[in-house]
Amino acid sequence: MLLSRWRRWRRGRPFWGGLFAILAGAWICVLPLAPLKIMLQQGVAGIPSVLMGAIMTVLGLTAWFSPRQRPLAGFLTTLIATAALVLSNLGGFLIGTLLGILGGGLMFAWQPYAAPRAGGSAAPGQSPAATPQHHDPQGAQP
Repeated sequence: MLLSRWRRWRRGRPFWGGLFAILAGAWICVLPLAPLKIMLQQGVAGIPSVLMGAIMTVLGLTAWFSPRQRPLAGFLTTLIATAALVLSNLGGFLIGTLLGILGGGLMFAWQPYAAPRAGGSAAPGQSPAATPQHHDPQGAQP
């Protein structure tokens, strides 16, 4: 019962895009807090890293809990991940940037599953046999 509820919740939103965005935000945010031997720069340069990481984490959570906002969240995640490449220790040593771009792309491209229309999908004036029947796993409407 719990597993089926989890699957239904996960499939009803851009889960993987949000997860990659959260991981990218955490990676970019935590890296400036690492010991001095690991960091490339210390001090004021760490502030944009923490802010960009926090914003990317919030955008990933937004995609999960408000799937209608996914296009904006995906676009902003990709934009911030690209900016992190310059502003934040090479975007978390490239790992954070790559995860952010992947997550933003997955959020932007995700489409909710569309249930079949009641009463058939034939247009007015057409017979149902003339309408091609296909199954699109992304739920795109013809």
